[in-house]
Amino acid sequence: MKTYKVGVIGATGMVGQRFMLLLEKHPQFNVVVLAASARSAGKTYAEAVGDKWAFKTPIPEKYREMKILDAEGDKETIAGAVDFVFCAVNMDKAKIRALEETYAKMEVPVVSNNSAHRFTADVPMVIPEINGEHIQVIEAQKKRLGTKRGFIAVKSNCSLQSYVPLLHPLKKFGIKQAAVCTYQAISGAGKTFDTMPEILDNVIPYIGGEEEKSEKEPLKIWGEVKGGEIVLADSPVITAQCLRVPVSDGHTAAVFVSFENKPSKEEILQAWADFKGAPQELGLPSAPAQFIKYFEEDNRPQAKLDRMEGNGMSVTAGRLREDTLFDYKFIGLSHNTLRGAAGGAVLLAELLAAKGYFD
Repeated sequence: MKTYKVGVIGATGMVGQRFMLLLEKHPQFNVVVLAASARSAGKTYAEAVGDKWAFKTPIPEKYREMKILDAEGDKETIAGAVDFVFCAVNMDKAKIRALEETYAKMEVPVVSNNSAHRFTADVPMVIPEINGEHIQVIEAQKKRLGTKRGFIAVKSNCSLQSYVPLLHPLKKFGIKQAAVCTYQAISGAGKTFDTMPEILDNVIPYIGGEEEKSEKEPLKIWGEVKGGEIVLADSPVITAQCLRVPVSDGHTAAVFVSFENKPSKEEILQAWADFKGAPQELGLPSAPAQFIKYFEEDNRPQAKLDRMEGNGMSVTAGRLREDTLFDYKFIGLSHNTLRGAAGGAVLLAELLAAKGYFD
């Protein structure tokens, strides 16, 4: 298995920290550069993170004394040291777009956790089990950017992972419409219970921009590559509401769906059980053996019990039953900082590596 030198841009934030834990013992990806904002530059990783380390597992020893580089001021040093970078920065979207394009034009592939390029027409937004074939649009993107190996690929919004993977295997029955309500963990906002006391004993019924992403991003995932860009699908119609709830990790979705050709409950369960994608077929290091797991118990899946299924990379489902307005309803759950954020980006990078895009 070929190995690659990797940089993590935005290494001090919550998603960046999750990258550190995932990459500590990764068989392919060796972290050689950590970068963040200018105010962290020159500090060791441990100094820069300080008391903002968000996980019970301590900072990996191999990264504690690594010096932080300035993501904007040290671009040439970073570009010269790595085969590709992960990007998870907390900046204005226009600045993120500019930063990621600059690295790509410096011939550094960028695997992004950010939303800034999700609707750039020639940037693939990938859930590897579902639309891995979209990475072929990278060739058109490189022509636009004038690069030989530099490009940008992104993962989708974290909340989508709790319901889009469950709807996808059911598309063969002709999904007419779907309604989803997501109950999203505070780590999705980069928070812990210590840093978000207002969530205790509370539900906040608004997450800025989240409902628009939840309704629109699936249409890019289900789109197709035509003429050097990804053309959005025009269906199915999805309506969404998104709430922040007092849960540390794990986004839960209540999903309602209607079909052109209504399947039986058994057909839905079989479609979920049988579904796998390129990561499973290729045996990628971060791929869960079982992408979708269904629980028969009425009180599952639960975030606290089930978010780590498949090392946090599986999507779980439960409570499938017929509905009075729609055909069926069910519950979905995914780990938002693993499958939904850093883990999803690592899996995307593994797919890109397997297909030769970093060579």
